[in-house]
Amino acid sequence: MSAIDANRAASEIPLSRTPLAKVAAAHTPFYRKLYLQVLVAIAIGAGLGYCYPEFSASLKPYGDAFVRAIKVVVAPIIFTTIVVGIARMGDLRRIADVGIKALVYFEVASTLALIIGMIVGNVWKVGLGLNADPAAFDTKAVEAYAKVARDITLSDFFLSMIPTSFVEPFVKGDIMPVLFIAVLLGLALVLAGPRGKPMVALLDSASVALFGMVRIIMIFAPIAALCAMAFTVGKYGLRTLLDLGQLVASVYVVSILFVVLVLGALLRICGFRIVRVLNYFKDEILFVFAATSAETMMPRSMQKLEKIGVSREVVGLVMPGGFSFNMDGTAIYMTMAVLFLAHAFNVELSIGRQLAVLFVMLFTSKGAAGVTGGGFIALAATLPVVDAVPVAGIALLLGVDRFMAEIRAATNLTSNIIATLVVGRWVGAVDMATAERELQAGFVETDETRAWELHDDEPVPVARR
Repeated sequence: MSAIDANRAASEIPLSRTPLAKVAAAHTPFYRKLYLQVLVAIAIGAGLGYCYPEFSASLKPYGDAFVRAIKVVVAPIIFTTIVVGIARMGDLRRIADVGIKALVYFEVASTLALIIGMIVGNVWKVGLGLNADPAAFDTKAVEAYAKVARDITLSDFFLSMIPTSFVEPFVKGDIMPVLFIAVLLGLALVLAGPRGKPMVALLDSASVALFGMVRIIMIFAPIAALCAMAFTVGKYGLRTLLDLGQLVASVYVVSILFVVLVLGALLRICGFRIVRVLNYFKDEILFVFAATSAETMMPRSMQKLEKIGVSREVVGLVMPGGFSFNMDGTAIYMTMAVLFLAHAFNVELSIGRQLAVLFVMLFTSKGAAGVTGGGFIALAATLPVVDAVPVAGIALLLGVDRFMAEIRAATNLTSNIIATLVVGRWVGAVDMATAERELQAGFVETDETRAWELHDDEPVPVARR
């Protein structure tokens, strides 16, 4: 039987017989489902922030503690996943094929996000009529962002991918230098052949332990979501949200439609359904919406992508790379924020100027990726192209940036999950029979599947499937 026939036969297995976890799910109490816990936590946090703003603002350290705990294991997980995936692939040409196609996809998707944001910003003229006065804004409020923006250049961005030492990126938690080291080591182990197998086995075992750490930390995810949402509402208040509600609404609407229509169409071409994908990853998307940090759910998302049949090398290369080169949520926010400021300051931007801004954003949206306040830094780096719009004008966005950071983070995570599926399908590295079964059944997390799954009567770590 050929591989194609085998896949077809596997895909015809009745779904009722396949996922053991689904059977267990029938007896899993609803209150143990993570997405429901996070939804309830977000609602409680919003209510707490509205009723007790001062107390809620003091909860920020507790939300930050969870984010910090997750980020401790992000770099090691990326490192072990990429090294093991590349070493086991054993084909340098295939590795290059995955990397090149991923970069092509990133550039196309992020450019589409920028163009769509600019088109909507011209049609939906948010900010028109505000008649903002540049002299009324305190430049000190945005001075830190502007300084970092001046210091960031495209050459600096590419140079920052190469660490000054082996351990530096693990200490700082920088994704791209970790990716650089992991790819180098993976290629070295491919060239080493059988002599490199002991190290591959060691790193593979280490990845199982690291994913176990993530599962332990995830127990506190609902509490972290509650604290993060309570801080957001308590600190900035719903009044600030209402004052610039049209801008916030426009960014939310465009981001959601971009994911559902544009990225959904790409998924459909590749044989996936956007509704099933969003349902499968709803836990991760909901959490990053509350915590405004997409990187926190990268390890768990990578684990689930492997579970639905995407090969480890594709997951390891595409997901981490996407968080520097494929920030679609940030791209949409940037174009709409620039046009909002232009309308607010009564600046007429010609098509030529808008195209110039678009060109600059292709680089600034990537150059500030992974930097705290990246959205503001990218804006500060872009606005000098539009001389009439003062950089100090971004102070107008300070009050609502946290609310827009929520949809930016959720969109960035979702777009990179979809990117991994599309690129994986493009290079033929997705087991479609497994993907169909898993996505149709939906992700189920029980006591057994949190650590192990039964496969052919042998316990196999979820992270290694």
